[in-house]
Formats: sequence, C-alpha cells, structure tokens
Amino acid sequence: MLLVESNFQNVEVLSEETSTGKNWYIEGVFAQADVVNRNRRNYPRQIMEREVGRYVTEYVNSKRAVGELSHPDINLDKISHLIVEMSQEGSNFIGKARILNTPAGNIARGLLEGGVQLGVSTRGTGSVRRNRQGISEVQE
Repeated sequence: MLLVESNFQNVEVLSEETSTGKNWYIEGVFAQADVVNRNRRNYPRQIMEREVGRYVTEYVNSKRAVGELSHPDINLDKISHLIVEMSQEGSNFIGKARILNTPAGNIARGLLEGGVQLGVSTRGTGSVRRNRQGISEVQE
C-alpha cells in the first residue's frame, strides 16, 4: 500500500546569502510519529525512527533525497528541492530542504518570495490495520 502524508503547518522559510546568490530553504516537521494525522493514520515511533534512519542513510547523506513541487511519482524534470537535513525531536522528524535552481525550484522560490506557505508531503509503502476508532495504524 502506498502511504502519503502531507504537512502544511509550521514550515519555516529561510534564505542564505552565498557568493553565487541566495539559497532558499524550507524547514519544519517533515514527518510525525505517535499522533493521528489528517489521513487518520498513526505511525508508531519505533517504525518511524527505523524508516527515517534508513532514509537519512540511503538518501539524505548521499544527496539523493529530492522532492517535487507537488507529490506524484518523482520525475527528474519536476524536482524542486533537496533534503539536506533530518533529525528527530520527540515524535517529530524535522527536515530542512534547499530549494534548487531548477524550473520547479524557481516556481517554489517565486511562491516563497510571494509569501505562499508551502508544506511537505511524505510517501512510503507499508501496511495498515484499522483500529476500533477508525484510525489506520501502520504495521511492521
């Protein structure tokens, strides 16, 4: 099963002057554990820790953790950002993504400069079991 989660709250916009121009970043909660999300799904912390750790090792650390301005399957011509950091704060997994100088990244940069509040979305595969309250709990 494909699991998609979106988070449009408390994403901070950061800019950094460099010798070649300005880098734009979005930073905030990229994933959460032990809370019921908007899709009425709950990710146990143990599973989230394991999977985020694997993601950091396999993708973030090797500079392969890219994302699109929207969130269908990744298409190289639609990449807008590169995730450069992921860390855990309790049940929250905080990420930082640098907006890239690509066509989609330039759209994101224009939206950020215009004051649009962007959010993040995560995807993965897994299985879920619905509990008595109707919440889908992610399983091993």
